[in-house]
Amino acid sequence: MVEGISRSSQKHSGGYGPVATAHCSRGDKQMRYRYSSSMDLTEEDDYDYHNNLTLNYSYEDYHTVCEKADVRSFAGLFLPVVYAACVVVGLAGNSLVLAVYAYHKCLRRSMTEAFLAHLAVADLLLLLTLPFWAADAALGWELGLPLCKLVSACYAINFTCCMLLLACVSMDRYLASVRAEGRNQGRLGRVFTRAHCGKVCLGVWAVAFLLGLPDLLFATVRETSRRRVCMAIYPPRLAREVKACLEVVEVLLGFLIPLLVMMWCYAGVGRVLRRLPEESRSRRRRAIRVLLVVVGLFVVTQLPYNAVKMWRAMDSVYTLVTHCGVSKALDRAAQVTESLALTHCCLNPLLYVFLGSSFRQYALKTAKAFGERTKRRRGEQREDEGTEMSFNSHNTASQETSTFSI
Repeated sequence: MVEGISRSSQKHSGGYGPVATAHCSRGDKQMRYRYSSSMDLTEEDDYDYHNNLTLNYSYEDYHTVCEKADVRSFAGLFLPVVYAACVVVGLAGNSLVLAVYAYHKCLRRSMTEAFLAHLAVADLLLLLTLPFWAADAALGWELGLPLCKLVSACYAINFTCCMLLLACVSMDRYLASVRAEGRNQGRLGRVFTRAHCGKVCLGVWAVAFLLGLPDLLFATVRETSRRRVCMAIYPPRLAREVKACLEVVEVLLGFLIPLLVMMWCYAGVGRVLRRLPEESRSRRRRAIRVLLVVVGLFVVTQLPYNAVKMWRAMDSVYTLVTHCGVSKALDRAAQVTESLALTHCCLNPLLYVFLGSSFRQYALKTAKAFGERTKRRRGEQREDEGTEMSFNSHNTASQETSTFSI
């Protein structure tokens, strides 16, 4: 009897993700492995978190439980450390981006800067969910069902939104290079204008929200023998193929399509840069290196994680994992690759903002204005203290010292 369907979300990252049921033959008997992932499932648990089936075992079946205490221990130590580092670095960088954007109103007239501001917001919201998942990895979920749904949806929405906004930034840069050469921009040029910037950003957030909606609806806190787990469990009427399709759609919209858009757009920008005059050769080479670094880091940080997700999507349909050791290795790989993918939230301010000379100038102006304002406040405080001391001296001193002036 089908009991339900559980989709392995990004935040559960292997150690808190799927459970595999492996089928292999030993003589004339069928041996089934129930891979309990890292959720402290025992043989008493009748829910299979990978195939999501309540299987009726015969007395002739030989049962073996894949114990994953070592995977849970690794997640409890590794994930909190990595998440804490991402939160500290990412909050500092993205907060600075928003501060500069809010301080300098002239930046709001540029479509690229608008995309970068939305990207910083998405990065910040994504980073704010990491302390909850770090606590979940170390201690289990103890924060209740409403927060489980909210944090799960917020993670999924902002993770996808970040990738789509990166594609929008590359498209806007490509169209800017086309405009610089005076060529026809086509329909994309009419869409990617400052007048339609809000609509484009709203569309990106809407697509990301639709991808995060299943987590909002189906995320729940499941009690296991030793701990509570926050994860998405789907209703019985949804087949495993639907679950796999959701994973594939996330990979397409969260990685493959943004990657193809970035490669196509930055290849066009590179062709424009190569046609620059020879006296601009040094600037041209520097700009091309920046483009290569942007695309290269996107591939390095996102490709391993999405490859693991695709493998899990296929495994949920075809049951590719048939050994406990392979399941453990896949869990650890998911934990490591997801952490690598999250580092892009820390790199976004560096790659898309601080590498731009104009934004560096605005950042320096903001820091200078903040420093001057701080000095001015300190000076006013000193003047107030001096005034208070003068009045006190005037009230307590004798007539000979009454000539003390402020």
